[in-house]
Amino acid sequence: MTENGSPFRHVLVNVLTSPSTLRRIQTMKKLAILAALVLTTGVSAYGVAHAATVQPYQQPAFEAAQKSGDPILIFVEASWCPTCAKERPILHQLYGMPEFAHLQVFDVDFDTSKPLLRQLGVQMQSTLIIYHGTKETGRMTGATDPAVIKRLLETSAS
Repeated sequence: MTENGSPFRHVLVNVLTSPSTLRRIQTMKKLAILAALVLTTGVSAYGVAHAATVQPYQQPAFEAAQKSGDPILIFVEASWCPTCAKERPILHQLYGMPEFAHLQVFDVDFDTSKPLLRQLGVQMQSTLIIYHGTKETGRMTGATDPAVIKRLLETSAS
């Protein structure tokens, strides 16, 4: 044990580095900072990144989305559901597509939202419900094919 109570010893190592290696390190640091800036501001080579808005279901927010006329997805999921686990990455990939930039997504927990599930007529987790304004335009349960899910999301434009 060291005198400050730490079980670890601090060892200083002096490494000799060539000037060209130092320049490479500085360049890599600059590139890393630039990459972080691009990712955090959402700017890509093609302009501003587009993404759907995802939030937990709340009735006032859902009603506001309906009034706005934006496309809406209600995703009923459960943390223990293997089908939901397959759907999540597919949905998140689709959320980033420009055609779904205005999609408002409401996540509903299957285990804690029983009154809402009755109101929506949902009997199983992994259910996707699509709305355009106040009109339901599509519904599906257990879909894990990305093309099928994308077609369902496209019905929100109807």
